[in-house]
Amino acid sequence: MTAPTGRAPTERADAARNRLRILDAARRRLAADGFAELSLDAVAKDAGVGVGTVYRRFRSKAGLVYALIEDNEARFQEEFARHCADDAPSAHDRLRAFLHGLAELVEDNRELLLLAEASVPAGRYHSAPFRRHHEQIVGMLTELAPGVDAAYVADLLLMAFTPGLFDFQRTERGWDVARIKGGLDTVLAGLAETGGPARDAGGPARDAGGTDGAGGGSEG
Repeated sequence: MTAPTGRAPTERADAARNRLRILDAARRRLAADGFAELSLDAVAKDAGVGVGTVYRRFRSKAGLVYALIEDNEARFQEEFARHCADDAPSAHDRLRAFLHGLAELVEDNRELLLLAEASVPAGRYHSAPFRRHHEQIVGMLTELAPGVDAAYVADLLLMAFTPGLFDFQRTERGWDVARIKGGLDTVLAGLAETGGPARDAGGPARDAGGTDGAGGGSEG
């Protein structure tokens, strides 16, 4: 789900301003006209920059879409970091805020994420955002419910944010985002009630990486 966007580790102030103006213009165009009508020429005009500037930075319409997804992910992570810095919330509150934030992120980027999913169906599972989300959820689950197989449960939780499923729930089932968040809260409440070390039937406890016993690595 990730693609190179041409963004350098550090940017000149004017280049950074142009990038923000281009992304803001692209968001407005997408909201008004949808992806099919998105044009780099129109985005450049709306942003007040040269067409060549847009093509040099993003290369294609797909590159611009991926840049929007990555920029929105960065904003989500910044908001979550601010939440965690306030009042030292518990693992339960952090995970709840994280899952609710993901629901809003998918809702706000549904069309973009559906396009990415359609172009590379399994690409999401190899993307940097998915790996990051998985790692973050595993960490919070391990603190909240040390008895669960955190790596596996993290995969299950992230399935709720698969663009196709999320869109089906919103459009075909007619569920609003509040209902989806409520379902996530129900799952989270059950996890919070989980007791001691999780065991397979008669088997050893499993660690957060999905391996038996004290050894083993992590996935994600």
